[in-house]
Amino acid sequence: MKNPPPIKKLILRSGKLLLIGVSVLAASLFILYPQIFYCELIRFSGFNSENDSVYFSPEINKKHYKSLKNIILLSEARIDSFYSGRMSRPVIILCNNPQEYERYCSSTEGAGCSLGTPWRDSFVILNSQGINADVISHEMSHAELLAQLGWWKTTMQIPQWFNEGIALMLDRRFVANPDPAERYLEYMDEWQYYTRGGQEILELDNIASIKGFFNGSPQDVMLAYMSSGMEVSYWLTLSGNAGLRNLIRRMDAGNSFEKSYKNAEIKTRISYYRKLPSNPLRLPDSAKILQ
Repeated sequence: MKNPPPIKKLILRSGKLLLIGVSVLAASLFILYPQIFYCELIRFSGFNSENDSVYFSPEINKKHYKSLKNIILLSEARIDSFYSGRMSRPVIILCNNPQEYERYCSSTEGAGCSLGTPWRDSFVILNSQGINADVISHEMSHAELLAQLGWWKTTMQIPQWFNEGIALMLDRRFVANPDPAERYLEYMDEWQYYTRGGQEILELDNIASIKGFFNGSPQDVMLAYMSSGMEVSYWLTLSGNAGLRNLIRRMDAGNSFEKSYKNAEIKTRISYYRKLPSNPLRLPDSAKILQ
């Protein structure tokens, strides 16, 4: 039997090494992020789906499918309106017990979570016991920002306080007022409560990462949310209806988040809204201490 030529040997050896490398990478990713694998393989689970976009736990009665899908449609409409057009098409996974939710979300806390991948797949995982348009809209906002900016910019350049703050603009559980200026005032009231009248301020820099945002006590996490909501609603007041769209456009053009965020604010609106109480998160440290 003739030995294979050197080039064929090289191809076979390279193929084996590539296969081993891919296998090791897949195993490593599964160990680090098992929820991503479970979400990607949802169609092979026992969950029911009518169109491969919404998956229902087998424990959810089919008579509830229509009402649940209507809530999802309402949330999609909010995303479409706020972002001036919806790009994301996340797979929705509706769980019915803590075990299912933890499997796909890698957490037992909260009513929902969202996951995104570098290959642009996104998933919104929900606990059907607490499902509502606010929860779904909040999580869909994360998926939409990922679709609009891409995985790298969203995860590496967007601070977590902005990601969560934008999601809060679609989530009416804390502040329901649709007007940005009024919403800012209401978030300031909430912020005043959680900071004990501004005595325990949580700086935006401290909640720029996911770890910094969620690593504290429940009280700290709630303050992180209220700080984000107050800052982003203030920014939207100054940047107008096109503020978010302009920020995304500038970042797509290669500008940093910081520069895009600042440049989205409109000078005429800044002058007009000087009557609003100053945003305490934007005051210099000396002024914060004096307060």
